[in-house]
Amino acid sequence: MKFFLSAFIWAICFVQAFAQTTPNFIIIFCDDLGYGDLSSFGNPTISTPNLDRMAAEGQKWTQFYVADPVCTPSRAGLLTGRYPIRSGMTSKKRAVFFPDSALGLHSDEVTIAETLKTKNYTTAAIGKWHLGHLPQYLPTRQGFDYFYGIPYSNDMDAKKDTWRKYGELIKDPYAEWEVTDYDVPLIENEKVIERPVDQTTITKRYTDKSIEFIKENADKPFFLYLAHSMPHIPLFVSKDFKGVSKRGTYGDVIEEIDYNVGRLLQTIRDLDLEENTIVLFTSDNGPWLSYKSHGGSAGPLRAGKGTTFEGGQRVPTIFWGPGNVEPGMITELGSTLDILTTFASITDIPLSEDLTIDSYDLSEVLKNKQASPRDEFFYWTRGEIYAVRKGPWKLHIKQRKEVNYGEALEMKSLELFQLESDIGERYNVADKYPEIVEELNDMITKHVATTANAREDQLIAKIKAE
Repeated sequence: MKFFLSAFIWAICFVQAFAQTTPNFIIIFCDDLGYGDLSSFGNPTISTPNLDRMAAEGQKWTQFYVADPVCTPSRAGLLTGRYPIRSGMTSKKRAVFFPDSALGLHSDEVTIAETLKTKNYTTAAIGKWHLGHLPQYLPTRQGFDYFYGIPYSNDMDAKKDTWRKYGELIKDPYAEWEVTDYDVPLIENEKVIERPVDQTTITKRYTDKSIEFIKENADKPFFLYLAHSMPHIPLFVSKDFKGVSKRGTYGDVIEEIDYNVGRLLQTIRDLDLEENTIVLFTSDNGPWLSYKSHGGSAGPLRAGKGTTFEGGQRVPTIFWGPGNVEPGMITELGSTLDILTTFASITDIPLSEDLTIDSYDLSEVLKNKQASPRDEFFYWTRGEIYAVRKGPWKLHIKQRKEVNYGEALEMKSLELFQLESDIGERYNVADKYPEIVEELNDMITKHVATTANAREDQLIAKIKAE
């Protein structure tokens, strides 16, 4: 009897230990959601009760950065843990991939999905991909067992006269867009199943597929990458959420996303998976300010999407996981670049030494609210470095225009900001602290030198050749 009791206790301990080292992972990645677009991050007119609860039960990160302020390179940085310059996923000529792009994320890159599959995780990518639309670049070739979503941004494949409507539409915060103006395909695995995709139901359908995936894999480790198409313009919302927000159509879109985050988290609770699941909610970059009320808000931050000001790369971020995430507000630095190493650390998966990784392990911050190991961040866009942060100090060496980010902003001199006292990057103190300017400039020089790699340079050349 004693033997069987001991064996039973050992078995329970083994199962618990296994569960602790193999949690499920879910990343919910919005498109163009601004730092100030959630009520828990200060928005006064958009109601996000489910995300607010998620923040209260988990960790709200106030200084969390994406790898680049536009779609393609930001997503590459998240999935590979590498600045996009290393993978060739950034270019001076084209900031993101388009329907006529011939390239995509290189097969030699190692994604979070491929990493977790070494420990038998089941993986799914649901939503927007934007790392190459040709078959050889789809999620199913990058470690994902299943894909359901669109291959690039929801405003691509637009009809010729569609862009002319933008100027008038954005004057009305309640304006409705036409689904048929965009010939965007919906793909399941590697087959087009709907074209044009009905974007009015896409937020719900992404969530339905995600819930289906969770239920089917509740008894084994899984990784779900849910990348919403919204609130990237054109804005689409289902009938149930049309007109519910004081913020117009943009607010309706955010409130529908919030509702569906609530559905997904409730599924996890209903399946008793909350003690063994880590969920990350964040955005790929800041708000698209040129589309006025059809774009979001960066709150107290300067500028938005496409720029390396804080509004372009600091994004609202929440980690949730009652069994793995200690609740609280985290005011130290973190980045989507860090997710690869963090997940690998939690699951005891060694990372490849063949590629340079820019990813820090945030697992102790999540578990015990210890100090973040990240104390610096390099701001890249369009194949060039624009700024660097070290502690509270940020040095700009190049800038984009704050709203029309397609154009460079002429700088008369280097600009230095102390972000803890000047979150809006309003007061240039470079003349007052020349020694800090010199230190940060030296950091940039050394960092750029690390991006010189033969294989990566060849890949970058191919991207630029487009």
